[in-house]
Amino acid sequence: MEDLLASVTKRCEAAGQSHILAHVSDATISQEDKLSFLKSVDEIPLEKLSDFLKSALDEEEKLKNFDPANVSAEEQIEPFSGMSATTTTTDAAQLESLHKSHEVGMKAVQNGQVAALLLAGGQGTRLGFDGPKGMYDIGLPSGKTLFEFMAERIQKLGQLSGKGDKAIPFYIMTSPLNHKVTTEYFATHDNFGIDVIFFPQGTLPALTPEGKMILETPTSLAVAPDGNGGIYPAMVKHGIISDMKARGIKYIHAFGVDNALVKPADPTFVGYCISSNADCGNKVLWKTSPGEKVG
Repeated sequence: MEDLLASVTKRCEAAGQSHILAHVSDATISQEDKLSFLKSVDEIPLEKLSDFLKSALDEEEKLKNFDPANVSAEEQIEPFSGMSATTTTTDAAQLESLHKSHEVGMKAVQNGQVAALLLAGGQGTRLGFDGPKGMYDIGLPSGKTLFEFMAERIQKLGQLSGKGDKAIPFYIMTSPLNHKVTTEYFATHDNFGIDVIFFPQGTLPALTPEGKMILETPTSLAVAPDGNGGIYPAMVKHGIISDMKARGIKYIHAFGVDNALVKPADPTFVGYCISSNADCGNKVLWKTSPGEKVG
């Protein structure tokens, strides 16, 4: 533990965070708790914390003072002008293109090349629900939760592909706040009959406005989930990328847990991206006006 303590102490001093080590010398605290604490600190990108905070505060200030009338030409947002397709089209050529896209996407599903990836780290607090957002009953007569809707759609697509209930692996990123509850919920329902892989996103320490980390207890930091962007390091850390490669996954449909209308691994969307040779694609509801809060 001495080597770890020396390393963490040096890094904390360099980052101006030495205050969090104030209780490490406390003889009343067990060596096990101290070691666990030091390991958790060692995993934090201490050298980047000040940059993280500055970036967040700068963006907050920018949004606070935002005035559309003073946006420079370089920063103006124009309507998308690239390739797009509208699923509600009546144009014969586009309908034929979408039909072909569906066939391409379904073929990819049949070949075991498509996965669904759900960002489900959020809690249902703003919905007045004390639990993972995916377990929220959105008020339909069936009483089904968001998780259940998504799982059933994935199962049905597998059946339609002719490859069975588990044709499409369902990767679910939880958070440390809801990982246990989420996995237990799925276990209670036998994963709704599909192939489910769970992994938690990471955390970042809570900071004061001055950039100082906050101790929750003498040997634990106050932390929070690291946001949707945390999906990338989490997939590497928990072997998700390796698992996808081993399965032969080539195409990933990622979506958020609060999207009740989502068509997971939508073969038309996936096929359109494949046919367009696109590195990535975005599926949205078109806004009727710039200020509309949908899409």
